Amino acid sequence: MSNGVYKHIAKAWKKPSSGFLRERLIAWRAGDSVVKLDKPTRLDRARALGYKAKTGIVVARVRVLRGGRKRPRHEHGRKTRKQHVRKILKMNYRWVAEMRAAKHFKNLEVLNSYNLAKDGKYYFFDVILVDPTRPEILSDKNYSWIAEKTNRNRAYRGLTGAAKKSRGLRSKSPTNKNRPSQRSGDRQGK
Repeated sequence: MSNGVYKHIAKAWKKPSSGFLRERLIAWRAGDSVVKLDKPTRLDRARALGYKAKTGIVVARVRVLRGGRKRPRHEHGRKTRKQHVRKILKMNYRWVAEMRAAKHFKNLEVLNSYNLAKDGKYYFFDVILVDPTRPEILSDKNYSWIAEKTNRNRAYRGLTGAAKKSRGLRSKSPTNKNRPSQRSGDRQGK
């Protein structure tokens, strides 16, 4: 039985050769932290997560610094509360990338995102964004839900797939202390 083209793309990205990624990573490092793309870098993942090549759908590559989210150290005085170098956020890097893409493209809503690559310094993600005001989006039953008021600023409110995973909302068990939110469970779930 022969495989389709998306299976071959997925297989190529599962174990990429060093030469395959090296030139790309060098170029991505030299570029801006948020870059609008003509087409997705991984077509198989993008299509699985809701991407279609139509007007109103945008793909952006986002670069996020690795190694914990560091807080700059204070300059003067003995301030004990500022001794922490690391700032621990309860967010995964993909959620941070989605929020940065939403901040860069203020008129778009985040649909989904996926992991691209990482090197010693950065993580790279592709973020799929949708323009909720376009008539092509409003008339498509698969995308029209994103134009509703309840779906505004999805990335900031923790409603995307990466955010829900980070918040511990994958499990629907009645004993899950993250439901309906971490605050309602006295922050015991995470």
